[in-house]
Amino acid sequence: MLPIPKDGDPLYSQDDIQYALESTEVLLEPDRRIDTFGSTSFEFHLITELMDSVGETRVREGVLHADRPTIIKPEPYAELEFEGFGEQAQAFAQWLRENAGDLSMLKYGFSFRKDKVREDIVNEPIAVVCDTVLERARETSNPLAAVIRGVDDAWEICLLKFTVEMIGKSQGINVFDFQRRGLL
Repeated sequence: MLPIPKDGDPLYSQDDIQYALESTEVLLEPDRRIDTFGSTSFEFHLITELMDSVGETRVREGVLHADRPTIIKPEPYAELEFEGFGEQAQAFAQWLRENAGDLSMLKYGFSFRKDKVREDIVNEPIAVVCDTVLERARETSNPLAAVIRGVDDAWEICLLKFTVEMIGKSQGINVFDFQRRGLL
């Protein structure tokens, strides 16, 4: 069991973070990338298996906002902002500072926040739930939809990993847009 601080949010160890990062799988990636000169809102479906219950799966749905990138800052990791994520996001930010190496897109100072999160427990095995959620997401043809399979206890770390991956995949487009406008 993870330690619970006074405010109720679990604190994650480096091992918990590493396990969540290794276990996170993006089943459906958004067609769109993070906009260079505007905000982007991704609709996520995060599917996790309950650890204490056989055949029960949790589905979290919500919106993840990526504010428009800003020009490179001198200390890229000092000002990471994860609004609404709780203390585990700070543990992830610390891990990222120590292990990210060369994620140059973070130098643009993105600020992320999540909202409208709701969750449901489904009495089906995770594989069945993943198939159902994927089918439903594909039917809607939403270019900003993401379906992610992750770890229940550290689900926000899974969501943050998806966020960092979207930064990396948006990097080329964002740099090109900045250069085209003479901003870099």
